[in-house]
Amino acid sequence: MWTTGAEQVEQAVAECVGLLGAVAERGWEGVRAGRLEWDCRQTAVHIAEDLIAYAGQLAGREQDGYSPFELSMEEDTDNADVVRVIGTTGALLAAALRTAPRHVRAFHPYPFRSANREGFAAMGVVEVLLHTHDIAEGLGVSYEPAPELCDFVLTRIFPHVQPGPTPWPTLLWATGRGELAGRAPLAEWRWNNNLVIDAERITLQGITPAAATDLSTVGDGGFEWIEGGPIEGTRVGAGLVYKQYEDGVHRPEWGMYVLVRREDERAIGAMGFHSVPDEAGRVEVGYDLVDGARGHGYATEALRALSSWALGRPEVRTVVANVERDNLPSQNVLARAGFTQVAEDSEHLTYELREPGEG
Repeated sequence: MWTTGAEQVEQAVAECVGLLGAVAERGWEGVRAGRLEWDCRQTAVHIAEDLIAYAGQLAGREQDGYSPFELSMEEDTDNADVVRVIGTTGALLAAALRTAPRHVRAFHPYPFRSANREGFAAMGVVEVLLHTHDIAEGLGVSYEPAPELCDFVLTRIFPHVQPGPTPWPTLLWATGRGELAGRAPLAEWRWNNNLVIDAERITLQGITPAAATDLSTVGDGGFEWIEGGPIEGTRVGAGLVYKQYEDGVHRPEWGMYVLVRREDERAIGAMGFHSVPDEAGRVEVGYDLVDGARGHGYATEALRALSSWALGRPEVRTVVANVERDNLPSQNVLARAGFTQVAEDSEHLTYELREPGEG
């Protein structure tokens, strides 16, 4: 069953509380937390601040910025009390995740100014894992989180990071905290929430490696589909996305998007790019719809939105589509979306849409 992320937040917080609770009697102030500039006490408070902030963003459906509140500890709060607050704020985030509908998004700046509940869950988990590691390193105690928690984070908000031999060292490397054989150390890093492109009646929701894995087999990728979906073309496309992720060449905004109908928040098909734009600024697009969604103009609407987004990027000059000679419905979609046929062979017709001013 697809998860909201609440269970992962609870597990990460439980591991954190167990570790920090065991060393709460030690002095945390003035002891630097790993590579951070904060001491261990400040870092522990920061964990609680992140958890309550993410809960507030999601529960409040904040759209334009951070909810204007902050967490403060009462005077004379000791380390054990801070640990209790981490447990409480973790429970609040888990509750917000369980009660937020799948389609809800709230403001977060990285990198597309919003995140869904899985994104907030993954951000909450990674903050707990990393900063528990920082504190443990500062205090000289051993800590290694459950591998499934690291994998949960990597496959949701680090889609640009090629999987390593094991999840925890990979996550430490991806966040500038460790080394990984064959990869240069990172001085800068940032996670990546999925991109959503709005159209009139639908949204195009970028899929994560986790969703791609699920869709490529027998799962629903965390989406509620109309009857008959997802179809084989979507599963094949999702498999290609995951293969690119495994190979370290996946760039999430140039991957696959599931088309979700606004009126009922149900998925009706998929659309996306075969790969990143080439050196000539060409990027190829493909799409499919569940049978029950065809004939309503959804594919045309989605293609217009996705092509407009792509052509608004500086690295794109031309959007290309190849379609079978006998696939008249897809040819009509391309024509209605403004594409022009430019070439053909024995099996396919090639269509292009160029940026304004391109001949």
